[in-house]
Amino acid sequence: MAAAAAAVKPSDALILGKIKNVDCVLLARHGRHHTIMPSNVNYRANIWALKQENCTHVLVTTACGSLREEIQPGDLVMIDQFIDRTTKRHNTLYDGQCSSLSGVCHIPMAEPFCTKTRGVLIETAKKLGLPCHSRGTVITIEGPRFSSRAESLMFRSWGADVINMTTVPEVILAKEAGLSYASIAMATDYDCWKEHEEAVSVDKVLKTLKENANKATSILLTAIPQIASMEWTDTLHTLKTTVQCSVILPKH
Repeated sequence: MAAAAAAVKPSDALILGKIKNVDCVLLARHGRHHTIMPSNVNYRANIWALKQENCTHVLVTTACGSLREEIQPGDLVMIDQFIDRTTKRHNTLYDGQCSSLSGVCHIPMAEPFCTKTRGVLIETAKKLGLPCHSRGTVITIEGPRFSSRAESLMFRSWGADVINMTTVPEVILAKEAGLSYASIAMATDYDCWKEHEEAVSVDKVLKTLKENANKATSILLTAIPQIASMEWTDTLHTLKTTVQCSVILPKH
């Protein structure tokens, strides 16, 4: 890996292969046995590793808690916005640690997720008849603890729809790397804001997550060949140009 910032290995070994005859790279964000807690995931190493393998798209899944009555456990949300409540994470590739990336990158984040890729995922979910919300704002907290009820109610008042611990800084780094990034958020519970609802627990989350995983897998297996058949030159060029226009190079 060229970047010192990503000198630490990614979360797990990259698995290279084909899905429906499309070259793909699989990477377990938390490690294959879920041994890395959210704050300790080397998001930079992960994104850089995918970039080095010449990936163009990053399609991710993430477990989340619902902050809205209408987003029920078991539903999928194609998130389109985020609110960052993390505090300990490296959220840029341009921090002087990488010899091949100089300068400071002020990447625009008005549209964090790739609209075109999200559109494919949304249409795929509809075709498969899966319960899917076509947009939503995720609030990413540091974790690993869950929210207090006061925090959960505050996040609702801010306009957040779901809550997780992994979207930030992953989506930011993907944008800096010029990759098309889209996320399938899988609602596992109602967090703890909802009265008369059992409070979020690991057991409950894992049970619903297991049920949701099959839905997300079916979407990805259907969407990947669709994405591969489409023309992405303009989209990828725009992503690359956005990065180039966002970097302020040091003066010598």
